[in-house]
Amino acid sequence: MSVHASFSRRAILRRSALGFGSLGLYSLLQDASLLAAAPSAGPLTSRKPHFEARAKRIIFLFMHGGVSHVDSFDPKPRLDRDHGKPLPIKRSLTFNAKQAGGLMRSPWEFKQRGESGIPVSELFPEVASCADDLCVIRSMVGEGVDHGAAMLQLFTGTFSFSRPSMGAWTLYGLGTENQNLPGFITIKPTQWQGGDKLFGTSFLPGAYQGTPIGSAPMAADDIIENPIDHVLPQGGTAEEQRLELEFLRQMNRRHADDRRLDPDLEARIQAFELAFRMQAEAPEAFDVSRETEAARKLYGLDEDVTRDFGWQCLLARRLSERGVRVVQATHSGAEEKWDHHGDILRLHPIRSREVDKPIAGLIKDLKARGLLDETLIVWGSEFGRTPFSEGADGRDHNPYGFSIFMAGGGVKAGSIYGATDEFGYHAVEDRMHIHDLHATILHLMGLDHERLTYRYSGRDFRLTDVAGRVATKLLA
Repeated sequence: MSVHASFSRRAILRRSALGFGSLGLYSLLQDASLLAAAPSAGPLTSRKPHFEARAKRIIFLFMHGGVSHVDSFDPKPRLDRDHGKPLPIKRSLTFNAKQAGGLMRSPWEFKQRGESGIPVSELFPEVASCADDLCVIRSMVGEGVDHGAAMLQLFTGTFSFSRPSMGAWTLYGLGTENQNLPGFITIKPTQWQGGDKLFGTSFLPGAYQGTPIGSAPMAADDIIENPIDHVLPQGGTAEEQRLELEFLRQMNRRHADDRRLDPDLEARIQAFELAFRMQAEAPEAFDVSRETEAARKLYGLDEDVTRDFGWQCLLARRLSERGVRVVQATHSGAEEKWDHHGDILRLHPIRSREVDKPIAGLIKDLKARGLLDETLIVWGSEFGRTPFSEGADGRDHNPYGFSIFMAGGGVKAGSIYGATDEFGYHAVEDRMHIHDLHATILHLMGLDHERLTYRYSGRDFRLTDVAGRVATKLLA
């Protein structure tokens, strides 16, 4: 069902001439979720899904730059056999066509892991130990050949326009389970190639935007001590802050009372009030020092190489178990990106060591706490890499067929979905376009992607635009 507008109770009574017949209209609008919540409830009030949800929350682990799928989760014997030979099919649009070389085998060994026998390369030994919890999607497809376009499409559904992010759509559809924390948090987001558009709201009300914690270039140690200083109010007692907020709320409500609610004004009101409420709960939620030594070791906080992303994954678990609906964790930075056009033999192992243990720790920790079944973990990049070399020892961008994986949250554990061709170049079986990925994620959260719409500029918009299908084969 499309949500075309929201009206306050006073506006409904005024526009219906204060008649008692309006009470029936009030009931209908309330049932159809068209009536605005009371000001005290706010836009982030927890709402029922369209149907029974398989997952309550999402943790998205984003590997900025493009992990090579043919070196991680999609082994190709044809590359071993034809290493160095020219690609025998026509190349699709390539980011750096002038440097394209011959076919390039993977230098890393693949082994079948767990009872499911999912092949995982030696780049990810810790993740491999969780193979029976993974649903590996080998048939991802997008249109963006460059990072900016591909990242926009992955996070917002489109590579050429400003649109609301997936996290914002999810929050718009479901609200949050904890009114004292943001419903959508992004940890160390990248500041380029999409920037704040990757967690923004575009034309959706600003209350649904992601709250950033630090940024990609920052080291975890620079954030851990004071992760939310920029979010919480500064100075004054709690009582003084409450009085200031109440005064501000009264002025803004008086201004908006006889008008259609201004979404930007509403977002500012909610932001002030949330920041006040966060003072009680946020410091404890962000304090990973409260974790046991065993938990910190599980995520790799005791090792320099894994400390940074380990902190992100541990924080993601702490926020998720406290009701934060969507958490994004980004492995990025100027030197940490996975964008290895050259020297991939040296750089991919460095990057994988930084994230392998933390990712496995997150999966194992959620499972041990009984939270994995209701938490959807999504791991992936904006695209994969080519099966042919770039220069001497690199791989170019490849959006035509690449891999991600999911775990928990209603997906079929220990399974593989889709396939690329014998080179790992194009998806050929159960192609999973990014629109399909978004439709499937929303479905797992109990949302029908065709019903989750927002009317703007004369038309109904949705995350999947006019496309998208739910990949029912990967559902548990």
